[in-house]
Amino acid sequence: MQPTLLILAAGMASRYGSLKQIQQFGPSGETIMDYSIYDAIRAGFGKIVFIIRENFAEDFKAIFEPKLKGKVETAYVFQDMNAFVNGHPVPEDRTKPWGTAHAVMCAKDAINEPFAVINADDFYGRDAFEKMVAFLKNECNEKTYSLVGYELGKTVSEFGSVSRGVCEVNDKGNLAGITERTKIFTENGKIVAEDGDAKLELSPKTPVSMNFFGFSPSVFGISEKLFGQFLAENASNPKSEFFIPLVADKFISNGMGEIRVLPTSSQWFGVTYKEDAPGVQASLSALVNKGEYPDNLWK
Repeated sequence: MQPTLLILAAGMASRYGSLKQIQQFGPSGETIMDYSIYDAIRAGFGKIVFIIRENFAEDFKAIFEPKLKGKVETAYVFQDMNAFVNGHPVPEDRTKPWGTAHAVMCAKDAINEPFAVINADDFYGRDAFEKMVAFLKNECNEKTYSLVGYELGKTVSEFGSVSRGVCEVNDKGNLAGITERTKIFTENGKIVAEDGDAKLELSPKTPVSMNFFGFSPSVFGISEKLFGQFLAENASNPKSEFFIPLVADKFISNGMGEIRVLPTSSQWFGVTYKEDAPGVQASLSALVNKGEYPDNLWK
């Protein structure tokens, strides 16, 4: 069975200010997602599941369906804020979804095989997809998950702070712990993370998660249980989010299994801020000029 790729495209893009998931960056109008899907297909993924917001579903499908028809199976899932809340009231002033781990849960009925999760607005690179497919086909099970590890110094933005899952890796190459740092930025030539009122300096070589995880379907049941605990403590906070790294950390710390860290040589880039866009366009043009991608992915 070929693995599935789950693409998280339901985010509000609050810092970026627009629907960056469908913005064109490539030389023939490709989105960043186009490159991820292209890499996924040639690496061996057999199905693409998109998590999107219902209010832009038709525009989204109009962009991707003509490109992908006949090339790969597709499915669409809506991230519903009322899904899996089990009676917990949703705050009236909450405008953003419950977070990335909740988005994954919303795909429960669309996925029955080992699968990977990525963000829609991140470029991950061919090497990362090839390593993930090899893991999903040969090693993934209910007690063995994975994530692709990137070097922190290659994932920061010069235009503002970013959120990263900072990883601790043991001598077996497995994840020992992951901490979601929601405000990492460069300052005086150094990379720092805000930790309450303090600032924590981080090495550029620090492995971080860019939300490229590999799971078996067992993660859905685990996430549902943890989401119930999360809501009991955070439901009244309109800004609280249920992150994938939280699920990963509990999976390890509760002794449910291990998470392999797959180091990649791929260069990450993405669009957290509008000012990042020209750099993304230049990076994609450079890759096309090197022959790593055709100038029109779907021609």
